[in-house]
Amino acid sequence: MAFALIRPAASGAARCDARASGLVVALVAVGLFAVAAFSPALFNDGDTWSHVATGQWILEHGAVPRADPFSHSMAGAPWTAHEWLAEVLFALAYRADGWSGVALAAAFAAAAAALVLGLRLARDLEGAALAVALALSVGLWAPTLLARPHVLALPLAALGTAGLLAARDDDAPPPLLLAGLMTLWSNLHGGFVFGLALIAPFGLEAVLAAAPRQRPAVARGWAAFAGAAVLAALVNPYGVEALVFPFRLIRIENLHRISEWAPQDFGRPSPMAAALLALVGFALTRPTAAPPIRAGLVALLIAMALAQARHGLLLGLIAPMLLARPIAAAIGAAWPAEPRTIARTALTAALAGGLALGAVRAATPMTRADGPTAPIAALAAAPAALRAEPVLNAYGFGGYLIFSHVRPFIDGRADMYRDPMLGLYRRLAEGDGAAIAATLARYRIAWAIFPPDARIVAALDRDPDWRRLYADAVAVVLVRKEAPPAISAAAVSR
Repeated sequence: MAFALIRPAASGAARCDARASGLVVALVAVGLFAVAAFSPALFNDGDTWSHVATGQWILEHGAVPRADPFSHSMAGAPWTAHEWLAEVLFALAYRADGWSGVALAAAFAAAAAALVLGLRLARDLEGAALAVALALSVGLWAPTLLARPHVLALPLAALGTAGLLAARDDDAPPPLLLAGLMTLWSNLHGGFVFGLALIAPFGLEAVLAAAPRQRPAVARGWAAFAGAAVLAALVNPYGVEALVFPFRLIRIENLHRISEWAPQDFGRPSPMAAALLALVGFALTRPTAAPPIRAGLVALLIAMALAQARHGLLLGLIAPMLLARPIAAAIGAAWPAEPRTIARTALTAALAGGLALGAVRAATPMTRADGPTAPIAALAAAPAALRAEPVLNAYGFGGYLIFSHVRPFIDGRADMYRDPMLGLYRRLAEGDGAAIAATLARYRIAWAIFPPDARIVAALDRDPDWRRLYADAVAVVLVRKEAPPAISAAAVSR
């Protein structure tokens, strides 16, 4: 009799804990959705403008670009628009609901990735441990939570990693259906190459964990999956070029001068500092033991994130999945019960919250204002005749110029401009007189647009052949003094 009374109570408690874990996962996912959908910081990167413009170009032409259709300095140069599908999705979202649509596309993708991550962590953690691990994880996404293609690919990265871990849990090769994710991923973002690389350490772990006689069969199973994943990734408009592209990109010497490719900055508090301190503090106070290969993967992810800020996103997505079980063992956590209840609760609550917030976002028009990558007023002050002439522009303004149908001198496509042009731009931005004079002559520059504090602005201010047409807190527009009368008559100063 006593046993009969205790079992229902224990089962009820397990279901209650499962619902609580599901609500934790949903709360983080909905919170991330709200941040992405309503925070202006989502549009802090100037490349968002050009991603939408590229998607519009693809929709208009019914093909992906293979040569530069936008700049005047590199017109016709070979260009691989490796994020073409994400750009089309952004363009469709913009066509449907303006910038609110773009924000919603990014918000739904980020929330979906958080859900996948949360449900994977909830297999090993619950309660406060789950909440802290998930909060620290998505906190690492914050610096790169932008309306850019990598965010649309984030759910695929989460599903791919979770699928590899599930295969190891089942002690079997991943299902070939999982390899199909690579087709979509390779058309959304170049990060799919890391997804392919991730197969190798899990496959090696599986081979080493198998009995000696079974190792050849296990190796064949994982090799077959890896081959299928590579073939699936090659289903894209650029073929092998899409596979080679990321390796060519990282060979660009000037890449580290771009903020997202620069090392982590610990000069002020950051999510990365908080996460690393938490990890080190936990490891020093708890007997944490991760399998060697997974520990090596975590170390590699940390090294990548320290070397290049953009990889903090990968660290926040993948490392928690690798460490969840060792953390659970270190704190003596019981295996969470009712995984279906956790998933059902999380999905239901997250969907309800996301749809409610999404309806508010969709019904509220979003207007872009002047900002560090959006010289809206300054460009509006430039007459149409001037905008048709060759321009010398700030790197961060290039995306907005493309969106506004102005051919830039340079923009965020570092993969196309490469070291010669990036090196030249660095000298221009630093106010190198010889580089400025040579560039003005070679490209027949008629006007320039830069932030007020750029050294090149001071250099052109000193040049008797140039004058200011317009100036505000975001940008200065300068023109040659021999500009046509129609341009001269439009001079404005603030």
